[in-house]
Amino acid sequence: MEMQHALAQEWATLQNHHEAQERNALGLKLLALLLVAGSWMTGLEPLLAAALVLVLWLQEAILKTWQHRLAERLLVIERLFTRGPQGAEAPFQLHTQWLAQRPGLGGLLAEYGRSALRPTVAFPYAVLCLLVLLV
Repeated sequence: MEMQHALAQEWATLQNHHEAQERNALGLKLLALLLVAGSWMTGLEPLLAAALVLVLWLQEAILKTWQHRLAERLLVIERLFTRGPQGAEAPFQLHTQWLAQRPGLGGLLAEYGRSALRPTVAFPYAVLCLLVLLV
């Protein structure tokens, strides 16, 4: 029963962090919108404004990649609860699992790229970049 309690605590902690990452991503989107509105009001160079939006887009991609890692561990814990207390997995293995599966630099950059291209991440950044450059 002690293992179940530890897994439950880990799940609750990771779930809270997973949800916090979602709020942070929404904050980055809002910041990008404010940046574009501010760039129009101040006459900021369009290429600079687009570059800043791209930086925020990349930040969200990195954030979403981290969120995905949390989700992977959450799924492992959930599977353990379906197997019952005799499961072989130990709690609190998030970083151990990450280190065991950590890709090299190229793999990490590819992972960030895949996150950046997800529609829920790409919006509104791609649209904002186009607006800044075309308007």
